[in-house]
Amino acid sequence: MIKVLIVDDELTARNFLHRLIIDFVPEISEVRIARSAADARNILHDFEPDIAFVDIEMPYQNGFELLIKLKNPQFDVIFTTAHNRYAIQALRFSALDYLLKPIDPKELIGAMQRYLAKRSTSPRRRKVYENFIQNAERKDPNEFRLAVTSSKGAFFFPLSEVLRIESDRNYSVIHLTERKKPFVATKTLKHYEEILAHFKFIRVHKSHLVNAEHIMRISNSNDYLVLSDGTHIYISRRKREAVLNLLNVP
Repeated sequence: MIKVLIVDDELTARNFLHRLIIDFVPEISEVRIARSAADARNILHDFEPDIAFVDIEMPYQNGFELLIKLKNPQFDVIFTTAHNRYAIQALRFSALDYLLKPIDPKELIGAMQRYLAKRSTSPRRRKVYENFIQNAERKDPNEFRLAVTSSKGAFFFPLSEVLRIESDRNYSVIHLTERKKPFVATKTLKHYEEILAHFKFIRVHKSHLVNAEHIMRISNSNDYLVLSDGTHIYISRRKREAVLNLLNVP
């Protein structure tokens, strides 16, 4: 069975999440509740949760600062947040799970299913949290570092180093600049397409997502792109018109 810690400074939010857990997540056997980061630290002295639901926006010390200050947290985290688009964008870039308030029962169930599926292969937590803090502090989202999870842990890449991302069934192969070895990630191409949609990454084929910053030219026949490393990437017929419009090709 699973033990849970809820950390949230809002009474209504704490009680609502606790009620949802009781009603919809029978795998959870014990719940402790903290009203602040300081309260959470006190509880953690003698309580070892499997997972913590941590509010991002709290007075005195927010959820990320709490986790960074813990020496070596052994529990997984699902962050809770109101509609802060910038924070959500940084969370997704950092491969961190989150729930939007007010929390929907279906979203809670989905988050728990993702937790159960990945808990034996969780990436290095501290580095993931630190990457989020760095992303959130950057003024320009284009400077975010993309967290990429693999069977070996989590790795972080500036967007400028990503040439293209190639689909490999339920995995993705990330091709990097400077002839670095391609990196196999445990996320689908659709996952990266959704995250990178507003960062000049273009879906040119069912199996390829390309960084527009690395497109050197398009063929005379408009059927393939040439990237900065010399790679030729085919443009599917279905995607051709949209790709040409995005690249402002007449």
